[in-house]
Amino acid sequence: MSKTEICPVHKKCGGCRYQGVPYEEQLKIKEKMVGKLMGKYCKIYPIAGMEDPKHYRNKVHAVFDRDRKGNIISGVYKEGTHQVIPVESCMIEDVLADEIIGTIRKLAKSFKIKTYDEDTGYGLLRHVLVKRAFATGQVMVVIVTASPVFPSRNNFVKALLKEYPQITTIIHNINDKRTSMVLGEREKVIYGKGYIEDMLCGKKFRISAKSFYQVNPVQTEILYKKAIDAAGFTGKEYVIDAYCGIGTIGIVASDHVDTVVGVELNRDAVRDAIGNAKANNIKNIRFVCEDAGRFMVRLADAARRDSSVRLPDVVLMDPPRSGSDEAFLSSLVKMSPKTVVYVSCNPVTLERDVKWLEEKGYKAEGVWPVDMFPFTEHVETVVLLSHKKPDGHINVKVEFGEGEGKVPLDNIAKRAESYKPKERVTYKMIKEYIEAKYGFKVHTAYIAEVKRDLGLPMYDAPNAVEELKQPKKHPTAEKVEAIKDALKHYKII
Repeated sequence: MSKTEICPVHKKCGGCRYQGVPYEEQLKIKEKMVGKLMGKYCKIYPIAGMEDPKHYRNKVHAVFDRDRKGNIISGVYKEGTHQVIPVESCMIEDVLADEIIGTIRKLAKSFKIKTYDEDTGYGLLRHVLVKRAFATGQVMVVIVTASPVFPSRNNFVKALLKEYPQITTIIHNINDKRTSMVLGEREKVIYGKGYIEDMLCGKKFRISAKSFYQVNPVQTEILYKKAIDAAGFTGKEYVIDAYCGIGTIGIVASDHVDTVVGVELNRDAVRDAIGNAKANNIKNIRFVCEDAGRFMVRLADAARRDSSVRLPDVVLMDPPRSGSDEAFLSSLVKMSPKTVVYVSCNPVTLERDVKWLEEKGYKAEGVWPVDMFPFTEHVETVVLLSHKKPDGHINVKVEFGEGEGKVPLDNIAKRAESYKPKERVTYKMIKEYIEAKYGFKVHTAYIAEVKRDLGLPMYDAPNAVEELKQPKKHPTAEKVEAIKDALKHYKII
């Protein structure tokens, strides 16, 4: 990029801080920034840049307003304000997405649609969101209005499709609240299936209006490959994919491990994740709709009370820019997975969390920066952490037997018995106990349900009931009592 090629609104927009800086120089700046924060912990590998760093954003959002002359404009908020800066095109946004937004601007004028006024609360058209799948070319358009009443909506959609027949789906989202949030809770599919599909790392992914999907698919493949390579999977691992979104990295990793459990708070994303696993015919992954920190706390507590709970060998974590929290990290330390792969979009919060983990017994082994966001200050990183190895060994000579300075053998036997590990209670043992005593069989999912009702969350049974699945059968009162009896027998409750 030439030093003279500068976006006319970049100072007001505030998005592309590195306008006018040659791309190779941008990479050096970002690599140096990561090194300054993370170099004290481990080796920093060379940053992975793009061959073509322009027009990489596959998700484009525009806010609609009117200028002082009453003309309809669309663009971005001026940095630190809610003043709309008109944007015709952007060097980092998808070209087709920008063109579609420009056409919607013209159609809004011809259909006499009023734009929403944040100060008065009047008007209809608030935002437009366009998502384009990189591999398949499918296009989603989300029109956000302040009211469910959209005059001439069908004709508006027909006119838009006439201009861009490659649009795959159109969604009408209603946001009637006085809020800075772009999308409202209600939405209606007015054309197509309501989602688009993309291919990433050889897997198919469904993308809905509200679900998170990396905005730079070219670099995302590089990012995920580095994360999976860093984990060093052998095919036997039980993996937790925390903050999993629509399940992308967990689904990609599923070919290399035994079991994956994805955890995500956003229900729309979890629905997409479950659909993505089915679309790719993946049987060794399931998803839990829950806050990642709360999930980790419950899992650690369940493992403390129930030896049959399986703990993860590897934790993949991709938290938001704010980083992880103490609830998540402290529970992770209690479970002691051999490997943690931390994917971060904020080196500052990454350094904070890595420092905390280093103090609790983990060691950063390497950092791999990936430039997901050219021309901006942001950089994505993959960090591999593993248990620290001991600095050395202390040899202690102990004599057993009777006499001064010796340890009596009978004391050793008594202590060994008292410290004997509790027998691992499996679901098979519980089922066999019930069949032998009561003469009937119980399903693994029934045991899981009873344990969950008793505050003993089930995380390791192969037939666990996933969140958001179709309604399931519940155990009879007789079977519930039999399961409770078995749990008491094995001193789980």
